Amino acid sequence: MRTLEHTLNQIKPLDLEWGGRARAQLDRLTKPPGSLGRLEEIATWFVQVTGKFPPCLPKKALFVFAADHGVCDEGVSAYPKAVTAQMVYNFLNGGAAINVLARHADAAVRIVDMGVDADFKSVPGLIDRKIARGTKNMAQGPAMSRAEARTSIECGIALAEDAVKEGATLLGTGEMGIGNTTAASALTAVLCAAAIAEVTGRGTGINDAALKHKQSAIRRALDLNRPESTDPLDILSKVGGFELGGMTGLILGAAARKIPLVLDGFISTAAALIAGALKPAVNAYLLAAHRSVEPGHRIALRQLGLSPLLDFDMRLGEGTGAALGMGMVDAAIKIINEMATFDEAGVSNKGA
Repeated sequence: MRTLEHTLNQIKPLDLEWGGRARAQLDRLTKPPGSLGRLEEIATWFVQVTGKFPPCLPKKALFVFAADHGVCDEGVSAYPKAVTAQMVYNFLNGGAAINVLARHADAAVRIVDMGVDADFKSVPGLIDRKIARGTKNMAQGPAMSRAEARTSIECGIALAEDAVKEGATLLGTGEMGIGNTTAASALTAVLCAAAIAEVTGRGTGINDAALKHKQSAIRRALDLNRPESTDPLDILSKVGGFELGGMTGLILGAAARKIPLVLDGFISTAAALIAGALKPAVNAYLLAAHRSVEPGHRIALRQLGLSPLLDFDMRLGEGTGAALGMGMVDAAIKIINEMATFDEAGVSNKGA
């Protein structure tokens, strides 16, 4: 397994020359320059990240990291913790929203057990990277040890490496974990220096009283654990989750291999905050698929300098937004590869 430090050293700033090649080709196509808006931006981003022109349609893999959270003992979710394991089975049986949307996007779905509080034994199709059966209750102490935080990230790095070896050229993030909006809100509050009330939403659909209780649990966790704002591993270990660490590693591993990555919603973006704090250059390798209704997502996206493609009032997670974003990457690449130039079509260009 590649170490975290080795991976961070491999991540370099993007070569702007590749973006210039993509933009030059887009400007030769039969349309006014820039008239396809974000589609042109996506095509340019993809070429710039991969360093390959012309681009090929990607082989897509979307990872869904699953883990439980001890902070559920505080009553922060509308659903019981058992739902995490139940949904893992649903993913494996192909019946969840992410399965439907991934099939639509022609993306392979990989389900990873990072720390579900269940004994899956040897369930076919499940990638077993279980660190523990859920984190500890962060409102009563650190969610995990620093060593466990590092392990979770390095597991994600290894999964990115394996996916690239299997031919994947576009990765996506997804997650499942009852209680993980609480962890993501805590991480976002620290990494963005934001007020808890500004970054904490209703998650699975809790009422006003439960929302205040959730915010109180996060406040107690931050006051008790005092995560160091300049130490991403410390923050992850004290108020994070195993699936958040796994996604962080996937993001870093993808960037180290020049593989574009599509983020899902709030939880995935909280993981990206950790990755960006470890290596700021990683932000350029990311595409934000959508903006969640979770209030912390806007703040996290702003911190990363990312503009989401969609605003569909989605808040499911699982990687559903990422699957939609992957389809847009396909569309953008088809534009740059298949659309006729002015010369090819015999169409007069501007000023001709």
